[in-house]
Amino acid sequence: MSQDIHSSLLSANFLALPLAELHLHLEGSLQPPTVCALAAKYGVPTSVQEVLQRYAYRDFLEFIEAFKWVSSLLRAPEDFALALHDLGEQLLAQNVVYAEITLSVGVMLLRHQSAEKNFEAICGAAESLRSRGLLVNFVFDAVRQFGADAAMRVVDAAERCASKSIVAFGIGGDELSIPAKEFQAVYEKAGDIGLHKLMHAGEVGGPEEIRQAIELLGVKRIGHGIAAFRDPPLMDLLAERRIPLEVCPQSNIRTGAMAKQLGLPAAQIEQHPLPKLFRHGIPVVLSTDDPAMFHTDLRSEYENAFRMGMNEEELKDVATMSFEHAFINESDKVALQRAGKPTSTST
Repeated sequence: MSQDIHSSLLSANFLALPLAELHLHLEGSLQPPTVCALAAKYGVPTSVQEVLQRYAYRDFLEFIEAFKWVSSLLRAPEDFALALHDLGEQLLAQNVVYAEITLSVGVMLLRHQSAEKNFEAICGAAESLRSRGLLVNFVFDAVRQFGADAAMRVVDAAERCASKSIVAFGIGGDELSIPAKEFQAVYEKAGDIGLHKLMHAGEVGGPEEIRQAIELLGVKRIGHGIAAFRDPPLMDLLAERRIPLEVCPQSNIRTGAMAKQLGLPAAQIEQHPLPKLFRHGIPVVLSTDDPAMFHTDLRSEYENAFRMGMNEEELKDVATMSFEHAFINESDKVALQRAGKPTSTST
């Protein structure tokens, strides 16, 4: 939930900066009132209080169950358009001018939905946001525990959609379920059709998951990656190759991922390794992951980084990195940071 700009820990000058967000799941952005509206549409009795209860977790697996439940209410193309419209309003209120939004296409296909029809509706909503100064592109996401064949069907869906606004393919879900090497052919196909390669790794898994994503799959940006702090040679590798980590601090606390990495029963935001990773020279981009489900927004994540001991100059560098490592062309990166109108959609 958004924090009041007037009570922010950050200066007015910082809050006026245009921002970009690169790790953001559409399904995890559904605010409780929207969830209730969708539930009512499908005859599923619920209340804001019940949604808030579901949006509370003791561990990562409980979060996955909540994600499955809320995404089950997205059943028709117009539902996905509504979700993007609502997310766009949230982003515009924070001066976000660019976002790469992850779509759980693997879940759509599991539920026998038409990814093409859903995506067409999403693109319609995206066009209205573009006219208001928010450019969005999309990541087609597979679910790791569904297996390699299911992941390949997500890549195939991206190929059928044939849209320049689909800029990347990624895999989320339970990173401990299936070895990374099982997805090599999937990532090869994704690269062949021109998609950038992403993967959730080192969130609840160890540093080896990050290394395998890079070395076996050719991933160029890592979702979360917080386990890297446990492996100095890996930190060196990330810094040398300029491979960004999409860091989502509140998510890491709420899912218990941070506590798991620290070997503790619980963790506080001040214990997050973001400052250590950044000061080691690793590119980091701040994101919210599933903002409604983690009761956060992008400005709150910058405040979290401030609580960790990062100063505003460092946070400005992080904000700049979010544009530098976005999957758009260089002229759009410059224009967006000046809050100008983008000239195209992607690289």
